[in-house]
Amino acid sequence: MLEIQGRVAVVTGGGSGIGRGLAMALGTEGAAVAVADIRADAARAVADEIRKAGGQAIAVVCDVSDRASVRRMKVEAEAALGPVSLLFANAGATHFNRMAEMSEDDVDWILQVNLMGVSNCVMAFLPRMLAARDGHVVATASMAGILPAWIPYHAPYSAAKLGVVGLMLNLRNEAAESGVGVTVLCPGGVTTSMRNSPSYRPERFGGPSHEKVRRPEGFFQEVKLEFRPPEQVAQLVLRAVRENRPMVLTDGSMRRIFVETYVNVVMEAFDQVEAFDRQAARQRG
Repeated sequence: MLEIQGRVAVVTGGGSGIGRGLAMALGTEGAAVAVADIRADAARAVADEIRKAGGQAIAVVCDVSDRASVRRMKVEAEAALGPVSLLFANAGATHFNRMAEMSEDDVDWILQVNLMGVSNCVMAFLPRMLAARDGHVVATASMAGILPAWIPYHAPYSAAKLGVVGLMLNLRNEAAESGVGVTVLCPGGVTTSMRNSPSYRPERFGGPSHEKVRRPEGFFQEVKLEFRPPEQVAQLVLRAVRENRPMVLTDGSMRRIFVETYVNVVMEAFDQVEAFDRQAARQRG
């Protein structure tokens, strides 16, 4: 059972939503928290909240899609708080557009933030944990990562989040050799401000846009997502960290959709290849 009290934690995307929920919960449980966000004011606001509640926290500006920015954030966090043994690679960006109508910058931005942002953070912080044979890494994927065909007009995002799921579940085996835990968070409906993410898009990906992210019309007619508050998500995640669980989901009602849109598709593909092999064997016989 991993104890959180007394550890140093980094939370990317910590200025709002799930990141804020995680940072606040970590502060309450006695961790020193580096609240990292691309928005300096948001990071400072959350760090101030933690300190006012009696916890220890600093704010760090970080663009997770920029490896140099992640390395600078690591140096700043460890100089102020000490060695990091809890990493929450949570920063993300989203958009609902047809891929054929997206610009190359749009696609690059979604992939770089959501997939490479996690990879950049893992590469920066994991080696020290492995050397110390202690720590835990959490990355935020999405329900879109395990329901990749269900959410319309979300292809680059689903690809990135499915990549995060694969990265973390594979990394879990590797890290376990050194006693380091790994968990992937796949949230469904959560009350966050990701719909504002284009407003802080870096210049190299086309710069900020004040257009709100809008979900496709009719998307929620068949299935009503349970919109869970970030504070509850944080409690689910920290329980998984303490128990070293591989995955956290936030909406139990999605089991049927997972079976229909992913499990059944894969199982049908297995059936088809087995039928092909049986037919080929008959033809040879």
